[in-house]
Amino acid sequence: MNTDFQQYAYIPLKQFSNRVWRTYEGGALIDKWKKDSPEVDGSLPEEWIMSTVTARGKGRPDNEGLSMVQTPSGTYSLKELVASNKELYLGKALADKFGATGVLIKMLDSKERLTIQVHPDKDYAKTMLDSAFGKTESWYVLNKREINGEKSVIYMGFKEGVTREQWEILFKNQDIEGMLDCLHKIEVNPGDAYMIYGGVPHAIGSGCFLMEVQEPTDYTMRVEKVTPAGLTISDELIHQGVGEQNMLDCFHYDGCSYEEALKRWKVSPKTIDSSDKHTLNTIFNESHTDCFGLSELDLTVNGEHSLKANGSFFVAVIYYGEGTIISGGKEYGFAQGDEIFFSAAIEEVKFSSTIASKILLCYPPS
Repeated sequence: MNTDFQQYAYIPLKQFSNRVWRTYEGGALIDKWKKDSPEVDGSLPEEWIMSTVTARGKGRPDNEGLSMVQTPSGTYSLKELVASNKELYLGKALADKFGATGVLIKMLDSKERLTIQVHPDKDYAKTMLDSAFGKTESWYVLNKREINGEKSVIYMGFKEGVTREQWEILFKNQDIEGMLDCLHKIEVNPGDAYMIYGGVPHAIGSGCFLMEVQEPTDYTMRVEKVTPAGLTISDELIHQGVGEQNMLDCFHYDGCSYEEALKRWKVSPKTIDSSDKHTLNTIFNESHTDCFGLSELDLTVNGEHSLKANGSFFVAVIYYGEGTIISGGKEYGFAQGDEIFFSAAIEEVKFSSTIASKILLCYPPS
């Protein structure tokens, strides 16, 4: 136990930028959000937020994906701070159950369509990957852009009648258009929210900027061996070492109509608290999953709102705005692009804005 690290559990912790390599290109809208110049697309299209998870990529740095945070005495990984006293940082329930944050948060911006993929549910992850976590995830669309005249879309869920045998033939033939045609194509707009449960096939189209909150793994099964931009994907990143036949078993072959797909997976945010200075919306909560939660706090000019401790940590991502955080009798500034960790030891946090602000509040498993 490191006493020096424990003192940082009582203050808000901001992370340094944490861009991660992926098999697709994008990232210009992350640069725009962060007010970084130039705004460019490249092979670092994701920002991982308060991550204690390393990214899976052949030939990549060992610690890629781990978040580094600022403290009064220097820079440390969030992972090592949490390890110094899990109960203090995470809360007793999370510390006892998982011994880890139990959640991974990302900002994602796609210049190209991502490969058609699926993530494991908990049963598959436990049996095939020896993991306590699958990769149920969620998407909250923040912005969009047209790429080569194409509107922003997502692909999600099998259409009615798609079988494993049919899917296997399309995969072996690498019939990409045939595989895309098996999935529902949904146009998206800022404010749209979707749950992507383990086993559900999906692909994010080009021009989507979204927050992704998910279980804390990087397990992705892909059925495209070459990305839309022409990058050849290794076998390891296709099937995560389980082999192609087992990879195909990761999919849930329970197709449905377009209307049923929206009913299953599209989520409508709901206002749970409001005043003339703030609006608090819940986006993903226990009615959708017990794996994580996401809320959205909108503050007016000179707005304010306080959040009291609930026994676990939370993460605040400043989508836009600026102002002051009051915690433990001290003031800390916040601005667009900030990503801030509040440990379970912090009893109350007050956000006070000087301009209109939108703050995304991310929560661990319930």
